[in-house]
Amino acid sequence: MKKLLVTGEAGFIGSEFVREGVKRGGYRIVLIDKLTYAGDVKRIKETDGKVAFYETDICDKKSVKSIFKKEKPDAVVHFAAESHVDRSIVNADPFLDTNVKGTWTLLDVSHQYGVERFINISTDEVYGELGKDGRFSETTPLNPNSPYSVSKASADMLGRAYYRTYGLPVVTVRPSNNYGPWQYHEKLIPVIILKALHNEKVPVYGTGQNIREWLFVSDCADAVFTILEKGRGGKIYNVGSGEERKNIDVVRIILSLLGKSEKLMEFVQDRLGHDFRYSLNSDKIKEELGFNKRICFEKGIEETVKWYVDNIAWAKGKFNL
Repeated sequence: MKKLLVTGEAGFIGSEFVREGVKRGGYRIVLIDKLTYAGDVKRIKETDGKVAFYETDICDKKSVKSIFKKEKPDAVVHFAAESHVDRSIVNADPFLDTNVKGTWTLLDVSHQYGVERFINISTDEVYGELGKDGRFSETTPLNPNSPYSVSKASADMLGRAYYRTYGLPVVTVRPSNNYGPWQYHEKLIPVIILKALHNEKVPVYGTGQNIREWLFVSDCADAVFTILEKGRGGKIYNVGSGEERKNIDVVRIILSLLGKSEKLMEFVQDRLGHDFRYSLNSDKIKEELGFNKRICFEKGIEETVKWYVDNIAWAKGKFNL
């Protein structure tokens, strides 16, 4: 039975991966999380007694080494990251610490302890932005535009260096925008839902024409398991849904599902350096590994809205609403 060390498991995507891993069985799972503002152990409460948990900063190399020495993981799945673009624009320090230094720490210790597979969770934002046409492939040159995306591109390059220089079997995963239950409220979809539920103005950057490709979080977790089990060291895999939406259309869909007026929309000053469009070519993971997403956007957004309505107490407690 393989032992997985998972970082950032109290976060949005990491917690989905861990919950799915416990359901699947066949793995012994060790968790590392610093439990920053966006982390919440309630996301993984159903795994109590089924996993080992360490509250640790991945930048603390001494602590990380002690965990590796004790647990001897076969594979690392690295979700831990500072991930909000707006916060990175205001203050890039924690992004450089966690996303660059933290990733280096994990790579270096994984190399020292002979880890058999290192899955680095990246983002489509490392590619920069697109116009109205085209898609990013795994061979598209990196062209990040925010401190956040620069920090993630740096982490990707560290992974490449550890594969090329030391032979550490690093696999890089670049998903499109995730959404679904348990997401922290600073991201677009939870912001819309929670503001609308309280009949507050829903902020829309610029004119709302920016385009994102939306991937349901359980599909992302399934893709990571597929890559963990079938992917090859040194490879990069894009993980997208093929479903693009303008931000303003996402707002309108959610308001409609909640029975709220579009008059709640409030156009606000655009984000600095706001990328216009992201779109991924995900043929590689489909053709080489046989992965296909299961949840279409219409079904996923309905499920997400319903979850927040049913779990508004969690949102109020977490976000001081």
